[in-house]
Amino acid sequence: MTQATSLSTPGWGQELRATLGIAGPLAAANLLQMLTYAVDVIFIARLGEDQLAGSALAVSLFGLVLWALTGLTGSVAPLIAEAVGARAPALRPVRRTVRMALWLAVAAGIFGTGVCLLLDPIMRLSGQQPEIIGFANEYNGVIVFSMVPMLLAGVLRNFVSALGRPLFATAITGLGIFVNGIANYAFIFGELGAPAMGLRGAAVATIITAFFTLGCYVLAIRMDRRLHRYHIFGRLWAPDWLRMRQLFAIGAPIALTITAEAGIFGTAAFLMGRFGAAELAGHTVALQLASLAFQVPFGVGQAAAIRVGYHYGARDAVGVGRAGWVAIAIGAGFMTLTAGAMVLFPETLLRIYVDPDAPANAALVAFALQYLVLAAIFQLADGVQAVAAGSLRGLQDTRVPMWIAIFSYWVPGIGLSIGLGFFTPLQGTGVWIGLATGLFFAAVLLMWRWHRRGALGLTRGPEWGPEALRA
Repeated sequence: MTQATSLSTPGWGQELRATLGIAGPLAAANLLQMLTYAVDVIFIARLGEDQLAGSALAVSLFGLVLWALTGLTGSVAPLIAEAVGARAPALRPVRRTVRMALWLAVAAGIFGTGVCLLLDPIMRLSGQQPEIIGFANEYNGVIVFSMVPMLLAGVLRNFVSALGRPLFATAITGLGIFVNGIANYAFIFGELGAPAMGLRGAAVATIITAFFTLGCYVLAIRMDRRLHRYHIFGRLWAPDWLRMRQLFAIGAPIALTITAEAGIFGTAAFLMGRFGAAELAGHTVALQLASLAFQVPFGVGQAAAIRVGYHYGARDAVGVGRAGWVAIAIGAGFMTLTAGAMVLFPETLLRIYVDPDAPANAALVAFALQYLVLAAIFQLADGVQAVAAGSLRGLQDTRVPMWIAIFSYWVPGIGLSIGLGFFTPLQGTGVWIGLATGLFFAAVLLMWRWHRRGALGLTRGPEWGPEALRA
């Protein structure tokens, strides 16, 4: 890659606008996706506590597997961006990449379904109540059939976003919320002519929403002239094993990174449960607020992978640097604002989930307010590490960041959480200090790798081989 500024390299302002143009709709889609899950909880809660608890157990495994496999198939985004940024004829490389990503989504979805069907022995080994296990199995046995269409829709979401149509993701996710709500109402309670299926009806609603979302992406791609010209649904039967290996080589570390990160927060919940119900409830509410704020830098990280990938394909080292630094600044700036809100207006934020004035919530609120201060501290690190990881993915650098994440989260992170939580009087506060420490380690190490990208040889331009010239 040349170190000189290319005539086509966007200026800082142009890069900022381009990144925000992708990041804004993707962040909005991420937030809307959280609202989709909230709609499920609202309807299932009307069935009873046991049904809600059973569905929560099923979703805990299903959500983790789906998130990890979405990271695996999400490797399609930097490869598409690389092809488009190369300014060579990109139709065939993009088509072949998306085709193999769709294959990977089907294979990964089948594998993920098999993993989720292990829920019953997992619940029994962890000592869950028999009636809760029954409801969890009832819900899980249906919802697993939504995994393949969800992963296929995720691939198409990456395609439209990398090709400059991220608003499609926002609009389709918003429509999905409406469909999900109607389907829940119909199939849970037997309204609108549908059978009353109770908890199974909620899972059916999820399947309907998944296929509706997938269909919307297919329709949008067929109707949009820019997207349709790639003919990504042509010759779907033709394999390209080299491209499949590229997708897996980039995506597998992303999936493991997601698993490592989700694992520390799942482990933290089990640790908090050892201290008492109020501590766990306060932890859950504070973490929900932090997760809500995280959806924005998560979207910025997705945009960074695309923007950096464009410049990587164009062999423009200056453009790569600008894209990454602009995205990191956006993520850090937003999380600074959310951290300030958590410190200055904590009770206002808590009202999103609970009533802070209710006497029954006094203990929960007291712990949540305490943990929100620590959440504010690690907001900045969480945002920076997410966007830095996204920038490195744009360079197709995922293996070393995976090891950075595993080390940071599980050695200083969980190690300090256990040490401070169980061997000092800090208890829950100690667990949160450990989580914050793990995120800070990840942020510092990933930023160091991004800063040293040139010296580490990460910005060497890619080459498309002769196979890219064939359909």
